[in-house]
Amino acid sequence: MASFLRNLVLRPALRPLALPTPAAPAPIVRAFSTSQPQNATLNQVLRGCRKAQRARHAVSPALSAINAPSLKGVCVKVGITKPKKPNSGERKTARVRLSTGKVITAYIPGEGHNIQQHSVVLVRGGRSQDCPGVRYHLVRGALDLGGVGSRMSSRSKYGTKKPKKASVG
Repeated sequence: MASFLRNLVLRPALRPLALPTPAAPAPIVRAFSTSQPQNATLNQVLRGCRKAQRARHAVSPALSAINAPSLKGVCVKVGITKPKKPNSGERKTARVRLSTGKVITAYIPGEGHNIQQHSVVLVRGGRSQDCPGVRYHLVRGALDLGGVGSRMSSRSKYGTKKPKKASVG
């Protein structure tokens, strides 16, 4: 028996395979403070210290309410909106009655447009930052709203086809 144990120590090839060592534990993530976080006392809980976080409001509520990326609508009125304080100009907007029945204000992107009252348009989300109350964009080049005429860059955002190359001779 002693010779067997001596062989195990001297000849490592005779040793049985070692069990795999467990992986190192994940590093401990520490908070900013090294002191332990304190639990709320009974009086603090009764006073109402544990309030649920308020839900974030949707940027485009009419679309997110039914979980749709875009909706069809009919123009009720087309007009202009003045932007907020540091900016100036005339932003083209349209009041649109969506297929769900809601009436919203949408921004018309690009230079010039061909929509008027009763035009059928496609509405997507995304607010116009300097127009108060405008939380939607109209999609250019879809339904009755045409693309921007002489657009060269970012054409896909404005519904413009690639211009034809002029043939020589």
